[in-house]
Order: sequence, then structure tokens, then C-alpha cells
Amino acid sequence: MSADKILFFLSVSLLIIGVVFSLSLSVFTVLSFNYSEYHFFIRQFIVALIGIAMMWGISRLNPDKFLIWIGFGLFISCTLIMGLMYVLPSSLVTEAGGARRWIRLPGFSLAPVEFFKIGFVYFLAWSFSRKIDNSKKRLVDELKILAPYLFLFMIIIYLIAVLQNDLGQVVVLALTLIIMALFAGTSKKFFGIGILAATLAAIIIIFSSDHRILRIKSWWGSIQDMILSFFPHQIADVLRVDNAPEPYQVGHSLNAIKHGEIFGEGLGAGVIKLGFLSEVHTDFVLAGIAEEVGFVGISVIVILFSFLLFRIFRISSRSENKVYHLFSLGIGLLISFSFLINSYGINSLVPIKGLAVPFLSYGGSSVLAVCISIGMVLMVSKKVKQ
Repeated sequence: MSADKILFFLSVSLLIIGVVFSLSLSVFTVLSFNYSEYHFFIRQFIVALIGIAMMWGISRLNPDKFLIWIGFGLFISCTLIMGLMYVLPSSLVTEAGGARRWIRLPGFSLAPVEFFKIGFVYFLAWSFSRKIDNSKKRLVDELKILAPYLFLFMIIIYLIAVLQNDLGQVVVLALTLIIMALFAGTSKKFFGIGILAATLAAIIIIFSSDHRILRIKSWWGSIQDMILSFFPHQIADVLRVDNAPEPYQVGHSLNAIKHGEIFGEGLGAGVIKLGFLSEVHTDFVLAGIAEEVGFVGISVIVILFSFLLFRIFRISSRSENKVYHLFSLGIGLLISFSFLINSYGINSLVPIKGLAVPFLSYGGSSVLAVCISIGMVLMVSKKVKQ
């Protein structure tokens, strides 16, 4: 059987769009650091070519032999690397804002967490297929089965949210874990408890950091007038935040989207990238794209993502092997949540989490990781029922 060609070409199409906008949106950074005009374009182009080659090469492998090796290889190696990053010398680790997120290699840096997510999803798929079934169980029995996973996730929270100060990745992994557990056979009651526990954990993590508290206040200050208008005055006065810090980046993001209107300012003609949004080619890439190609261009991207996710979930639903089914589901969820949280964040619907947009954001780690994950799903697609 052959791999899903449509999924492959959808992925390549999104990568091409990301490469094009790495040239268009990086102009201010190029001028600020006196880089070559094509600095980011060439790097993203090379990474995209490597990613496409890896995606194609992995898709050619037999999942019965190689999926477990790739999945556990990523899970174990990236867990060890993330655990060791704080004892490695500064010559090997890139530090930003007090957090060590990147391993420095000759000519480039890699973020282990991007590859860890793939390994974690495979570990969950492999383990859930052995530990969880669809038989009816008491809630206490479900808690006993899932307690080791919750303990493991506490370690992950420490490694990623605490040591790397990256709550966004933890949110994506938590949502993915809960939904994968539901599809593996846990009850809806446990699903509800899982959502509640994840929410409480997120609140605790937020209130343990002054930086995160300020970010939440900034976000809430930008939307509170709209939300609190539906509440009685007594409740609204309690929930209102005075003197909230100005949501500088989100404000410019919304301006970029507004300027784009229906058809956009034109490719390369956007102005919000000229110093107003410093991360426009990375975290705010969708806002930059919206300004230059407008609602029509963003709609095309949403359609491409929708078809891509449809193909992934279709492969998952048609997989008779439970590991393949859960793994493909998990990869689809990772891509879905990353895209949704980022797109909601630039519209001020949720706080900004600093998540890369799969395929589109500038950055070698996110591009290579998503290509590896798609390659693994393509590998699985050769075994699904047609």
C-alpha cells in the first residue's frame, strides 16, 4: 500500500507558504541585525527541504518495525536532554529570558520540546493501548490506572512549564493527553475530571509566576469591557482589573488583521512588520499574513489546515491497530491545538502562549518536528483500511 499522497502535498503546500512569508515578514529583523536580505528565507527554505525529505523518507518505512523505534527514541532522548539542559555548559545551551529552551549545535539550535511532543504522543498511544480498554470501570479503578500518567505529567510540567517557562506547550500536551485517554476508553466522567484538574493546575502555575500574572492581567484588561457588560454591576466591579498593562503586541496584531481587510495590502506590502510586531515571522505569523493577503488568504490557509487535519483524523479512524489509531489522533490534536491557541491568541480571545504555528512560523525545530510527525502518520497510512 502507498502512503496518503494528499496529506503529503497538503503539508508541502503549507511549508511553501511558510517559506514565502519568512522572506516577506522578516524585513525589520533583517534591518535591525544587519543580516543579508535573504537570511531567514534561505534558512527556512533549507529547513523546509530537509523536512520534506525526512517526511518522505519516514513515510517509506514499515510502521510495524520502525514506528516504535522513532517514537520511543524521541521520547527517551528528548526527556533526558530537557532534564540535563540546566547542568549543561552555556556553550551548548541557548538561554532567553532566564529559560533554557534550545540546544546549540553547529550553525543552528534545536528546541527538544518540539520533538518531545511527538515521542510523548507515541508513548501515550503505546501505553494506553495496553492499559486502557472500553470495558466499564468504576471511577476509582480508572484513577488507579491513570495515576502513573498523572505522575509523569507532573514531571513534564516541571521540565517544560517551570524550567523552560513554557506554559503553552504544557497546555497543548495536557489537552492532547486528556482527549487521547477518552478515545482509548476512559469514561466521560474521568474526561470531565481531567479537564477540571488541568484547569486547576494551569491556575496554580499562572499564579506562581509574576510574569504570567501580568500577562493574564494584560489580556483580561483588553477584553474585560466587552465581557463584563453582560454581568451585574456588583460582579463586574469585583472582576474588573484597573491599570492593567497595555497589551502592546496583541493591539498591533489586531491592527494588522484589520488593515488586511478582504484581500490584504499585498504580498510584501504590510507595515505592521516594520518594528510594531517584533516576532511577526514567528509567534505572530498569522497576523502578518492576514495583513498582506487579507481574509481571503487566511481562509485559504484555514482550508488547507482543515483538509490536512481531516486526512490525519481519517487515517486515525480507519486504523485497526490501536497504537496507530491513538498516535495519529494525538498528532492531529497537537497540530490542531497549536494552530487554534495561536490564532485565538493573536485575536485576543485567549492569552498569548508563544506557540509556533505548525508549518508556517519561522524556526527549524518546529518545522522539522511537524515534518517528522507527518512522516510517521504517512507511515501509518499505509496500513489503514481503504
